[in-house]
Amino acid sequence: MNRTVNLKGLLVDLSVARVMGILNITPDSFFAGSRVDGDTLGAQAARMVGEGADFLDVGGYSSRPGASEVSEAEELARVVPAIEFLAREFPAVPVSVDTFRARVAEEALRAGACMVNDISGGADADMPSVVARQGAAYVLMHRRGTPQTMQQLTHYENLLAEVMEYFYTHLATLEAAGVTDIIIDPGFGFAKTAEQNFLLLKHLEYFEALGRPLLAGLSRKSMVWRTLGITPDEALPGTVALQMVALQKGVSMLRVHDVREAKQDITLHQQLMLAHGNNAVNKGV
Repeated sequence: MNRTVNLKGLLVDLSVARVMGILNITPDSFFAGSRVDGDTLGAQAARMVGEGADFLDVGGYSSRPGASEVSEAEELARVVPAIEFLAREFPAVPVSVDTFRARVAEEALRAGACMVNDISGGADADMPSVVARQGAAYVLMHRRGTPQTMQQLTHYENLLAEVMEYFYTHLATLEAAGVTDIIIDPGFGFAKTAEQNFLLLKHLEYFEALGRPLLAGLSRKSMVWRTLGITPDEALPGTVALQMVALQKGVSMLRVHDVREAKQDITLHQQLMLAHGNNAVNKGV
Protein backbone atom coordinates (compact mmCIF):
# COMPACT_ATOMS: atom_id res chain seq x y z
CA MET A 1 0.00 0.00 0.00
CA ASN A 2 1.23 3.50 -0.82
CA ARG A 3 2.56 5.25 2.30
CA THR A 4 3.33 8.69 0.86
CA VAL A 5 1.29 11.66 -0.31
CA ASN A 6 2.34 14.48 -2.63
CA LEU A 7 1.04 17.87 -1.51
CA LYS A 8 1.57 20.25 -4.43
CA GLY A 9 5.18 19.08 -4.72
CA LEU A 10 5.84 18.35 -1.02
CA LEU A 11 6.24 14.58 -0.53
CA VAL A 12 5.06 13.50 2.93
CA ASP A 13 6.01 10.13 4.40
CA LEU A 14 3.05 8.31 5.94
CA SER A 15 4.91 5.19 7.06
CA VAL A 16 4.33 6.54 10.57
CA ALA A 17 0.77 7.79 11.02
CA ARG A 18 0.16 11.53 10.88
CA VAL A 19 -2.26 13.77 12.78
CA MET A 20 -4.66 16.24 11.18
CA GLY A 21 -5.97 18.89 13.58
CA ILE A 22 -9.53 20.11 13.06
CA LEU A 23 -10.26 23.85 12.85
CA ASN A 24 -13.95 24.54 12.30
CA ILE A 25 -14.79 28.13 11.44
CA THR A 26 -18.43 27.45 12.16
CA PRO A 27 -20.88 28.28 14.95
CA ASP A 28 -22.57 24.86 14.93
CA SER A 29 -20.02 22.04 14.66
CA PHE A 30 -21.03 19.19 16.97
CA PHE A 31 -18.02 19.62 19.31
CA ALA A 32 -17.79 23.15 20.65
CA GLY A 33 -14.07 22.77 21.35
CA SER A 34 -13.34 22.63 17.60
CA ARG A 35 -15.04 25.93 16.78
CA VAL A 36 -12.86 28.94 16.07
CA ASP A 37 -13.28 32.43 14.65
CA GLY A 38 -10.99 35.23 13.57
CA ASP A 39 -10.09 36.00 17.17
CA THR A 40 -9.31 32.44 18.30
CA LEU A 41 -7.94 30.80 15.13
CA GLY A 42 -4.32 31.78 15.75
CA ALA A 43 -4.22 30.55 19.33
CA GLN A 44 -5.95 27.27 18.52
CA ALA A 45 -3.68 26.62 15.53
CA ALA A 46 -0.58 27.45 17.56
CA ARG A 47 -1.67 25.05 20.28
CA MET A 48 -2.22 22.25 17.75
CA VAL A 49 1.09 22.87 16.01
CA GLY A 50 2.84 22.97 19.37
CA GLU A 51 1.31 19.60 20.24
CA GLY A 52 2.62 18.11 17.01
CA ALA A 53 -0.11 18.48 14.38
CA ASP A 54 1.17 17.36 10.98
CA PHE A 55 -1.75 18.94 9.10
CA LEU A 56 -4.41 21.54 9.84
CA ASP A 57 -7.88 20.96 8.38
CA VAL A 58 -10.01 24.08 7.92
CA GLY A 59 -13.76 23.85 7.41
CA GLY A 60 -16.46 26.49 7.07
CA TYR A 61 -19.54 24.27 6.69
CA SER A 62 -20.60 21.97 9.52
CA SER A 63 -21.18 18.40 8.33
CA ARG A 64 -22.88 17.16 11.49
CA PRO A 65 -26.25 15.44 10.95
CA GLY A 66 -28.96 18.04 10.41
CA ALA A 67 -26.52 20.93 10.01
CA SER A 68 -27.84 24.17 8.53
CA GLU A 69 -27.12 25.12 4.93
CA VAL A 70 -24.25 27.58 4.41
CA SER A 71 -24.01 29.65 1.23
CA GLU A 72 -20.96 29.39 -0.97
CA ALA A 73 -20.18 33.07 -0.36
CA GLU A 74 -20.28 32.57 3.41
CA GLU A 75 -18.10 29.47 3.22
CA LEU A 76 -15.54 31.34 1.12
CA ALA A 77 -15.55 34.25 3.56
CA ARG A 78 -14.87 31.87 6.43
CA VAL A 79 -12.14 29.63 5.02
CA VAL A 80 -10.07 31.65 2.55
CA PRO A 81 -8.79 34.32 4.98
CA ALA A 82 -8.15 31.60 7.57
CA ILE A 83 -6.07 29.56 5.14
CA GLU A 84 -4.11 32.64 4.06
CA PHE A 85 -3.36 33.30 7.73
CA LEU A 86 -2.30 29.72 8.48
CA ALA A 87 -0.11 29.47 5.38
CA ARG A 88 1.63 32.68 6.40
CA GLU A 89 1.99 32.00 10.15
CA PHE A 90 2.67 28.24 10.03
CA PRO A 91 4.35 27.68 6.64
CA ALA A 92 5.82 24.30 7.64
CA VAL A 93 2.40 22.77 8.41
CA PRO A 94 0.34 21.68 5.37
CA VAL A 95 -3.24 22.96 5.32
CA SER A 96 -6.27 21.01 4.13
CA VAL A 97 -9.62 22.55 3.23
CA ASP A 98 -12.73 20.65 4.30
CA THR A 99 -15.26 21.40 1.56
CA PHE A 100 -17.46 19.74 -1.05
CA ARG A 101 -17.61 22.79 -3.34
CA ALA A 102 -15.15 23.03 -6.24
CA ARG A 103 -15.02 26.83 -6.20
CA VAL A 104 -14.26 26.90 -2.47
CA ALA A 105 -11.59 24.25 -3.00
CA GLU A 106 -9.97 26.22 -5.82
CA GLU A 107 -9.87 29.48 -3.88
CA ALA A 108 -8.57 27.67 -0.80
CA LEU A 109 -5.81 25.98 -2.81
CA ARG A 110 -4.81 29.34 -4.26
CA ALA A 111 -4.75 30.77 -0.73
CA GLY A 112 -2.24 28.17 0.45
CA ALA A 113 -4.03 24.88 1.07
CA CYS A 114 -2.53 21.77 -0.50
CA MET A 115 -5.21 19.15 0.18
CA VAL A 116 -8.98 18.94 -0.29
CA ASN A 117 -10.94 16.97 2.30
CA ASP A 118 -14.20 16.33 0.44
CA ILE A 119 -16.94 14.74 2.52
CA SER A 120 -19.16 14.37 -0.55
CA GLY A 121 -16.88 12.11 -2.59
CA GLY A 122 -16.85 14.53 -5.50
CA ALA A 123 -20.53 15.45 -5.70
CA ASP A 124 -19.44 18.68 -7.40
CA ALA A 125 -18.49 17.50 -10.87
CA ASP A 126 -15.82 20.21 -11.17
CA MET A 127 -13.93 19.04 -8.08
CA PRO A 128 -11.63 16.45 -9.74
CA SER A 129 -10.39 18.90 -12.38
CA VAL A 130 -9.76 21.60 -9.75
CA VAL A 131 -7.71 19.22 -7.60
CA ALA A 132 -5.76 17.88 -10.58
CA ARG A 133 -5.04 21.36 -11.97
CA GLN A 134 -3.68 22.53 -8.61
CA GLY A 135 -1.63 19.35 -8.05
CA ALA A 136 -3.27 18.90 -4.67
CA ALA A 137 -3.98 15.78 -2.65
CA TYR A 138 -7.57 14.64 -2.15
CA VAL A 139 -9.36 12.89 0.70
CA LEU A 140 -12.13 10.71 -0.73
CA MET A 141 -14.75 10.03 1.93
CA HIS A 142 -17.72 7.69 1.80
CA ARG A 143 -21.10 9.26 2.42
CA ARG A 144 -24.66 9.07 1.20
CA GLY A 145 -26.95 12.08 0.87
CA THR A 146 -26.19 15.38 2.60
CA PRO A 147 -25.76 16.42 6.24
CA GLN A 148 -29.50 17.10 6.21
CA THR A 149 -30.51 13.64 4.88
CA MET A 150 -27.68 11.17 5.51
CA GLN A 151 -29.00 9.63 8.72
CA GLN A 152 -32.06 8.38 6.82
CA LEU A 153 -29.81 6.56 4.32
CA THR A 154 -28.25 3.86 6.49
CA HIS A 155 -29.64 0.71 4.86
CA TYR A 156 -27.00 -1.53 3.25
CA GLU A 157 -27.31 -5.07 1.98
CA ASN A 158 -23.56 -5.52 2.52
CA LEU A 159 -21.88 -2.55 4.14
CA LEU A 160 -18.25 -3.39 3.39
CA ALA A 161 -18.90 -4.42 -0.21
CA GLU A 162 -21.01 -1.34 -0.96
CA VAL A 163 -18.51 1.07 0.57
CA MET A 164 -15.73 -0.63 -1.38
CA GLU A 165 -17.72 -0.37 -4.63
CA TYR A 166 -18.23 3.35 -3.92
CA PHE A 167 -14.47 3.83 -3.60
CA TYR A 168 -13.63 1.89 -6.76
CA THR A 169 -16.15 3.94 -8.76
CA HIS A 170 -14.99 7.31 -7.41
CA LEU A 171 -11.30 6.44 -7.69
CA ALA A 172 -11.79 5.71 -11.38
CA THR A 173 -13.39 9.14 -11.90
CA LEU A 174 -10.65 10.94 -9.99
CA GLU A 175 -7.83 9.10 -11.72
CA ALA A 176 -9.37 9.78 -15.16
CA ALA A 177 -9.32 13.50 -14.28
CA GLY A 178 -5.64 13.34 -13.33
CA VAL A 179 -5.88 13.26 -9.53
CA THR A 180 -2.99 11.10 -8.36
CA ASP A 181 -2.69 11.48 -4.59
CA ILE A 182 -5.84 10.17 -2.97
CA ILE A 183 -6.48 9.27 0.67
CA ILE A 184 -9.39 7.00 1.62
CA ASP A 185 -11.77 7.90 4.47
CA PRO A 186 -14.56 5.37 5.24
CA GLY A 187 -16.70 8.16 6.68
CA PHE A 188 -17.40 7.19 10.27
CA GLY A 189 -20.73 8.72 11.28
CA PHE A 190 -21.82 9.59 7.74
CA ALA A 191 -24.94 7.67 6.65
CA LYS A 192 -24.08 4.88 9.09
CA THR A 193 -25.53 3.62 12.34
CA ALA A 194 -23.36 3.11 15.42
CA GLU A 195 -23.30 -0.64 14.74
CA GLN A 196 -22.19 -0.01 11.14
CA ASN A 197 -19.45 2.36 12.33
CA PHE A 198 -18.05 -0.32 14.62
CA LEU A 199 -18.24 -2.90 11.82
CA LEU A 200 -16.22 -0.58 9.56
CA LEU A 201 -13.62 -0.06 12.28
CA LYS A 202 -13.41 -3.79 12.98
CA HIS A 203 -12.66 -4.49 9.31
CA LEU A 204 -10.79 -1.30 8.39
CA GLU A 205 -7.87 -3.24 6.91
CA TYR A 206 -10.31 -4.46 4.20
CA PHE A 207 -9.80 -1.13 2.43
CA GLU A 208 -6.04 -1.58 2.16
CA ALA A 209 -6.88 -3.45 -1.04
CA LEU A 210 -7.39 -0.02 -2.63
CA GLY A 211 -3.65 0.63 -2.30
CA ARG A 212 -4.20 4.11 -0.87
CA PRO A 213 -3.45 5.63 2.55
CA LEU A 214 -6.35 5.41 4.99
CA LEU A 215 -7.67 8.26 7.16
CA ALA A 216 -9.86 7.74 10.21
CA GLY A 217 -12.05 10.48 11.64
CA LEU A 218 -13.24 9.03 14.95
CA SER A 219 -12.67 12.01 17.19
CA ARG A 220 -15.52 12.51 19.69
CA LYS A 221 -18.02 11.02 17.21
CA SER A 222 -21.44 9.82 18.33
CA MET A 223 -20.31 6.20 18.05
CA VAL A 224 -18.22 7.02 21.11
CA TRP A 225 -20.40 9.21 23.25
CA ARG A 226 -23.80 7.69 22.50
CA THR A 227 -22.45 4.19 23.07
CA LEU A 228 -21.05 5.26 26.44
CA GLY A 229 -24.04 7.42 27.41
CA ILE A 230 -21.93 10.56 27.77
CA THR A 231 -21.46 13.86 25.90
CA PRO A 232 -18.93 14.84 23.19
CA ASP A 233 -17.09 16.87 25.86
CA GLU A 234 -16.53 13.63 27.81
CA ALA A 235 -15.59 11.48 24.81
CA LEU A 236 -11.81 11.90 24.73
CA PRO A 237 -10.90 8.61 26.51
CA GLY A 238 -13.20 6.65 24.20
CA THR A 239 -11.76 8.44 21.19
CA VAL A 240 -8.22 7.54 22.25
CA ALA A 241 -9.22 3.88 22.57
CA LEU A 242 -10.80 3.71 19.11
CA GLN A 243 -7.92 5.59 17.50
CA MET A 244 -5.53 2.93 18.79
CA VAL A 245 -7.70 0.28 17.14
CA ALA A 246 -7.57 2.25 13.88
CA LEU A 247 -3.78 2.44 14.07
CA GLN A 248 -3.59 -1.30 14.56
CA LYS A 249 -5.77 -1.65 11.46
CA GLY A 250 -3.25 0.30 9.38
CA VAL A 251 -4.50 3.89 9.12
CA SER A 252 -2.01 6.51 7.99
CA MET A 253 -3.83 9.59 9.26
CA LEU A 254 -5.98 10.49 12.26
CA ARG A 255 -8.28 13.50 11.94
CA VAL A 256 -8.72 14.80 15.47
CA HIS A 257 -9.84 17.52 17.84
CA ASP A 258 -7.18 16.55 20.40
CA VAL A 259 -3.72 16.53 18.84
CA ARG A 260 -1.61 15.74 21.89
CA GLU A 261 -3.55 12.58 22.72
CA ALA A 262 -3.51 11.39 19.11
CA LYS A 263 0.27 11.83 18.97
CA GLN A 264 0.51 9.81 22.18
CA ASP A 265 -1.59 7.08 20.55
CA ILE A 266 0.83 6.98 17.63
CA THR A 267 3.92 6.89 19.87
CA LEU A 268 2.54 3.98 21.90
CA HIS A 269 1.50 2.16 18.75
CA GLN A 270 4.99 2.57 17.33
CA GLN A 271 6.49 1.08 20.48
CA LEU A 272 4.05 -1.82 20.23
CA MET A 273 5.10 -2.48 16.64
CA LEU A 274 8.81 -2.24 17.51
CA ALA A 275 8.65 -4.58 20.49
CA HIS A 276 10.81 -7.67 20.11
CA GLY A 277 12.77 -10.15 22.16
CA ASN A 278 12.30 -13.58 23.63
CA ASN A 279 8.65 -14.44 23.15
CA ALA A 280 8.90 -18.01 24.38
CA VAL A 281 6.24 -18.99 26.91
CA ASN A 282 7.49 -20.40 30.18
CA LYS A 283 5.29 -23.45 30.34
CA GLY A 284 6.52 -24.28 33.81
CA VAL A 285 4.67 -21.32 35.32
